[in-house]
Amino acid sequence: MIKLSDYIIDFIVREKVRHIFEMIGGMITHLLDSAHGRKDIRCVSMHHEQAAAFAAEGYARMNGRLGVAMATSGPGALNMLTPIGSCYFDSVPCLFITGQVNTYEYKFDNPVRQIGFQETDIVSVVRPIVKYAELVRDPEDIRYCLEKAVFLAQSGRPGPVLLDLPMNVQRAKIDPKKLRSFYGSAEHKRLSAPRPVSAAAVSKIAALIKAARRPMILAGGGLRTAGATGELEALVKKTGIPVACSLLGLDAIPHDNPAFSGMIGAYGNRYSNMAVANCDLLLILGSRLDTRQTGTRPETFARGAKKVHVDIDPNELGGKLKTDLPVRADLKVFLKQLNSGLQAFKKNDLTAWYRSIEVFRKKFPEVETAESGRAINPNRFIGLLAEHSQEGDIICVDVGQHQMWTGQSFRLKKGQRLLLSGGMGSMGFALPAAIGASLACPGRRVLAICGDGGLQVNIQDLDSLPVRNLPVKVILMNNGCLGMVRQFQDIYFGGRRQSTLEGYHCPDLKRIVEAYGVPVRVARTMAQAEAALRGALAAQGPALVEVKLTPETAVEPKLVVNRPIEDMSPHMPRRRLREAMIIKPLPETNEKF
Repeated sequence: MIKLSDYIIDFIVREKVRHIFEMIGGMITHLLDSAHGRKDIRCVSMHHEQAAAFAAEGYARMNGRLGVAMATSGPGALNMLTPIGSCYFDSVPCLFITGQVNTYEYKFDNPVRQIGFQETDIVSVVRPIVKYAELVRDPEDIRYCLEKAVFLAQSGRPGPVLLDLPMNVQRAKIDPKKLRSFYGSAEHKRLSAPRPVSAAAVSKIAALIKAARRPMILAGGGLRTAGATGELEALVKKTGIPVACSLLGLDAIPHDNPAFSGMIGAYGNRYSNMAVANCDLLLILGSRLDTRQTGTRPETFARGAKKVHVDIDPNELGGKLKTDLPVRADLKVFLKQLNSGLQAFKKNDLTAWYRSIEVFRKKFPEVETAESGRAINPNRFIGLLAEHSQEGDIICVDVGQHQMWTGQSFRLKKGQRLLLSGGMGSMGFALPAAIGASLACPGRRVLAICGDGGLQVNIQDLDSLPVRNLPVKVILMNNGCLGMVRQFQDIYFGGRRQSTLEGYHCPDLKRIVEAYGVPVRVARTMAQAEAALRGALAAQGPALVEVKLTPETAVEPKLVVNRPIEDMSPHMPRRRLREAMIIKPLPETNEKF
């Protein structure tokens, strides 16, 4: 007989998880006590439950299997909601465990609001943003619930799961040999039924590839989730098809690959949007075709192309964009089968198409924002940062203008990973995600790119960097405002900057960061930026480089409402757009918000 909380920690260790991210509270003391003193797993105590859960997300993205975070009942559990949603939208397998009051204190169907202190029905709250959530009432169910949770987190389209554990369940004595297993059960057999890839669909796609003269691949985040980047590289080598990436798909292919053709979307590279707009075949791999990719008029997206959409989630097929051939499949399995079907494929002559893309690239370079004296141009700085990075670096990016500058201008090298908060788009993501990623990959350097607004959301966990001597280099893009929304206000609200400049305040972050024991270098010019980067990246342990930008710094180009993706702001003269397009351009429309 063993204590149930001991069984849970043993289970987590068997899943090859070596770190549990948590902020202690009374309702998880049994669980954390069971981890105390062990050599095979460590508790990573954070200063906020949101930071702990984001760290688990970063950990899971890098170890490729599972991240684990724990929090107490009530406020602790609720503080994890944003990262849980982030894992759900971006398909990250994480196990979240929350403590709960004793079952004899829990209200169940009683109409009162609360009986036990900090009692909160987290399972009901979290169900819309998890694959599975369960309040474990019977200690004899723990093995079944844990196995089911981890299976669902990792299978199909991955995502988060949550188990809520009352205190009396945590401290119960159980006999592990007598616990029923989820594996082999009727439920497991139903959920794990194989879904073969249609051979007919693969043959049809191969035929489309052979017929295409201006093909493009749209690489989405699902490629990395499926572990299919190697298969993508093989397909590109076999066919020569150029690759444009979504924001979450940017690290699906090294950017020195001749086929890499930039990032598409509302804040994408203009040349990349032009390439997708003019293609005659678009192979969409693991992308959910969000409005920020297609624009607000999805019917205009790649309108001259046959569109093939491959995704493991059937709900993502055909819901936002009409495609010619939707294929429900695991991308790794699908690409292996497609590559096999193309064994005798004679590569098409795509010289003219590559020449057209190169013309787009030269006419519409990634740095569009006008230079202003000695002020730092953010796209040029991000390019400089990429040059000074090294193979194998992990880049974690927060949410704001700097995320778009990174997507536009950071050229990823072999073995580098790019971690972003995509669907949730949560400020405060980068720093804790960098902590989790660093612990998942000891010895690898991590770059955390933040804005002044995003850094302040989880600034308390700067403390984790020197305490654990993590090789995390924070790049702080400080424009003294909430620039992404400020730019939005300038376009749509007549420049009324409520709460982005008016009402927003940024303190002297250098003094705060140094108080946490992290050394700081400040750059106001590109020359200073280069020196600061060299020093920070060469130093042992953590460091922060503060890059001073003006409040007016903008993300350009940018797609505004009611325009197709090739017609980005600042808008080019219509004659120039007509001359650049291969397919017929659309009539100009008035912008409305």
